[in-house]
Amino acid sequence: IGRTHLPELAIFPFTESASWGLTRNPWSARHTCGGSSGGSAAAVAAGLAPLALASDGGGSIRIPAACCGLFGLKPQRGRVSLAPAAEHWYGLSVLGAVTRSVLDSALFLDAVADAAPGAPFVDAARGEPGKLRVAFSLKAPTRVRMAGASVRALRETADLLRSLGHDVVEHDPDYGEIRHLFGPRWTRGIYDDSRELVADPRQLERRTRQMAGVGRLYPRAAVAQARRGEAALVARLKPTFDKFDVLLCPGLSGPAVEAGRWEGMSALRTFLGVANWAANTATWNITGQPAAAVPAGFTADGLPLSVQIVGRPNAESTLIALAAQLEQERKWTEQRPEP
Repeated sequence: IGRTHLPELAIFPFTESASWGLTRNPWSARHTCGGSSGGSAAAVAAGLAPLALASDGGGSIRIPAACCGLFGLKPQRGRVSLAPAAEHWYGLSVLGAVTRSVLDSALFLDAVADAAPGAPFVDAARGEPGKLRVAFSLKAPTRVRMAGASVRALRETADLLRSLGHDVVEHDPDYGEIRHLFGPRWTRGIYDDSRELVADPRQLERRTRQMAGVGRLYPRAAVAQARRGEAALVARLKPTFDKFDVLLCPGLSGPAVEAGRWEGMSALRTFLGVANWAANTATWNITGQPAAAVPAGFTADGLPLSVQIVGRPNAESTLIALAAQLEQERKWTEQRPEP
């Protein structure tokens, strides 16, 4: 149908730029549609298309899906080709889609996946997940204050899963410190993109140039060290995924923020703000395993709420089947924003 808007170099979890303005949330024009694939999510939520291509290097599928009341699956790293690039942001980024229904995401993956294991993903969307062991956690890797509505959405989802026959147990994963594992790969990737994708980096916004400047300070050795640290994070999380099939946890610490909240701010102030809001999405870009944003009702003001479900490596089918079961109960595809 067309191209959709995103923040410069897909850096931030809101879709705003000095050149192209603000892309707003179809549920509330006062609020952000999220990012970086915010234009994709806004288009699907507004009914322009049944699905839209999206990418996720730190939450950029799941965050706009959460803001716009959509299903957003970040596939397993390597599931969808990034050709002609071998990788992006040093292994953090994956391609996927934002959709209204879980089945549409499954159909998309079946069409584009390079190495889909077992049965087609559409079979998972049309089938039953079976009885799953679900870890329920309100904890994020960094200390954040969760909005009451988001806590309620998580607890109600846990209760719903119990009513559907799943074994739901409160359990906090051992995240440890993850910022040194994400920051070098992310910011060095931004610096690379500013040099490789932009004819004249001086045309970029001030804070985009500042972010690229931070990335320039990381030598290749620091990026390599961050990549080596990925294995230690996977090892810390292994006991959780040995014991449980799925982790139910926060993605965002609250619903969509006001559009333009960080407009004109420096890179540092913007980063500190969004890091507190997007509390627990980047973890799963580091590990590479699948994670999804799943609609979970609305605030009293009518803003979409969402929860995050995380699967074992290569277990997209489990997340798809579980999300489809939640969709049958919550009927979110029948709920549309006012035109």
